[in-house]
Amino acid sequence: MGRGSVAVLDVRSSELTVIVGEKGVNNTFLFKTMRTEPYDGYQNGAFFDVANLKESVLRALAAAEQVCGERIKKLYIGVPGEFTKVIPREQEIGFPKKRKIGQKELDMLFESGREDVENHSFMRAASMIYVTADNRRVVDPAGLSSTGLSGVLSYFYCTNYFVKTMEDIFSGTKIVLEYLPAQLAMASYLIPPETRDEYALFLDVGFLSSSILVMLGGGALLQKTFWAGRGQIAFRLMQKFSLPYDAALALLASSNLYVRSDVKMREFMHAGISYEIDMDVMTEEIKAGLDELCESVGEVLEDCAGKEIENKPLYYSGEGMDGIRGGAEHISKRLSRVCELLVPDLAYYNKPAMSSRVALLDMAYEENRKLGLLYRLLNGFGG
Repeated sequence: MGRGSVAVLDVRSSELTVIVGEKGVNNTFLFKTMRTEPYDGYQNGAFFDVANLKESVLRALAAAEQVCGERIKKLYIGVPGEFTKVIPREQEIGFPKKRKIGQKELDMLFESGREDVENHSFMRAASMIYVTADNRRVVDPAGLSSTGLSGVLSYFYCTNYFVKTMEDIFSGTKIVLEYLPAQLAMASYLIPPETRDEYALFLDVGFLSSSILVMLGGGALLQKTFWAGRGQIAFRLMQKFSLPYDAALALLASSNLYVRSDVKMREFMHAGISYEIDMDVMTEEIKAGLDELCESVGEVLEDCAGKEIENKPLYYSGEGMDGIRGGAEHISKRLSRVCELLVPDLAYYNKPAMSSRVALLDMAYEENRKLGLLYRLLNGFGG
């Protein structure tokens, strides 16, 4: 790969994607290759079929390498919420005398709160807010002088099960693996920093699994994942109308919850077979599926009672809302909260399903850039 290129594996609940690309000017991206493969997914912290997962990963990897014409040496893996643990902590450090705060002091603060978590591996830490010794509340304290520094920090961990599964898959490839929290990447990329300076709510709606984050600054106060998405809504339609699952997905994609029609029964064609669909029943089944999603979101919001989130909009993205016209309006009414769809501000890639892929590529690129800069600082520029 080129010197500025990074490779990412985006693991969603029904498909995975290997992307190779780099960041250009004005926050644009150059995608060298992108290969998506379906697989069986996961539930309750485990993959349904690891062998199936391995086949899909290696197939996507081989296709990506073939297009690039060279081997991938380092791969950033997006860790889904199902395998992510977020621990918020308030940390404080003091200095013998007033000093200018730089990266060394920030590293000391983060390291002071880092602890081992059983059955989990550390991924990264992020800051929600910093406070200097003289009570200056800031998003970035770099360059300020103080006798101490405290912060509300987020520590992100990945389950050892996920790490071991990936290590086993790539055991014969000599590829270096790095892990990134997928939902943090999405929320950080899609929600502007000035919006995250106060509390911001982000919902990643997937195919089988969805996650909600309460963001503050560059970190997350909490993250919860639940078993709900477009796949479960399609399953309801499959059972109600005795459809094949792929037909139920197609029916869902053609739905519109708030269209007015005098036609009660609709003829639905799929794969050359005709089905009679009661439009009212279909609408109620879809709304019931969305209500299950809303109930999980509502429970999380109740846990945050007392925080300044009452009038905050719910930002959402992810492939789970693709094709459900009127779905956002229903969620908004159900939660009594404004819902706003966020997608990458990129031509041809401004789709909800692209959000995790672009966001992870953005985080991986920045991580790789920082590591490259650190190497040059330690070893001298040039050469």
